[in-house]
Amino acid sequence: MARPDAEGSNVDLRPPDLQLPIQGADFPRPDPALIDALREVSSATASAMLHKMGIQREDISSGAGQEKTEKRTALWAVFEEVRQGDVLVIQAWGDPYTGCMGEMLTTYFKGRGGVGVVVDGCIRDWPNIQPIGVPFWTVGFTPNYASQATLFPWAYNVPVALNRVLILPGDIIIADDDGAVVVPAQMAEVVAQHTRAHEEWEVFSRLKLAEGGALNKYYPLNEEGWAEYEEWRKQQA
Repeated sequence: MARPDAEGSNVDLRPPDLQLPIQGADFPRPDPALIDALREVSSATASAMLHKMGIQREDISSGAGQEKTEKRTALWAVFEEVRQGDVLVIQAWGDPYTGCMGEMLTTYFKGRGGVGVVVDGCIRDWPNIQPIGVPFWTVGFTPNYASQATLFPWAYNVPVALNRVLILPGDIIIADDDGAVVVPAQMAEVVAQHTRAHEEWEVFSRLKLAEGGALNKYYPLNEEGWAEYEEWRKQQA
C-alpha cells in the first residue's frame, strides 16, 4: 500500500514485520459443574450477593485474611522497573474516583528517570506534583488513593488500551499540549523520517502565510510552492 507524499513520490505505508501477539501463561478453568450451577444466576443477584458478602477483587487477588495494601500490587512493582527516559502509561478506563498515583510515587518515578505519565483516569496530589516537574496527561484529579474505589492495580509491562488505543510495552509516546499519541515501535523509524520532512516544509509555509501568501499555494505546497520551497531550502543550507 502506497500513498503520494508532499513531494509527489510514493510513501510505502506497509509496516515492517510485526511481533507476534503477547501470550500469557495458561490458567486453570473452573469446574464445569460449578459453571452449570451458576448458569441460572442473574448478574443482579450475583452482584448483590458479592456486595452482601463484602467481597472485593483485591480480597481474592491478595489472599483472604492477609493485609490489603497497595504495596502488594502492580502499582508499586512497576516503579521498580522504570528506566531512564520511560513514559508510564496507565489504563484506568476514565474512572473519576481512583487516584492512580500521587506525590510520593511521582517523586520516585522522576528519581528513577521517568519523563512523563499518560493515564486515562485520575491522579491525586496535583498541587504537590506540579513542582516536581513530571508532565502528566490525565483525565482529571481526585483525593482518592489508587485502590480506594473499584479499580485494582493488577499487571504491568503488558499491553494496555487507553481510549480504545492499543499500546504495547516499548512503544513510543509523543505528547504535548495537544495531547498524547502512541507511535508503534515497529513504525517509529518510518514515522520519524516522514514527519521530519513534513515539519521542514511547514517552516517555509508558515513564513509565506505570515507574509500573506496564498493558502492554496503554500499549505499544502502546490507544485509552484514546492519549487519555491526547494530554492529556499538551498539558500538556507
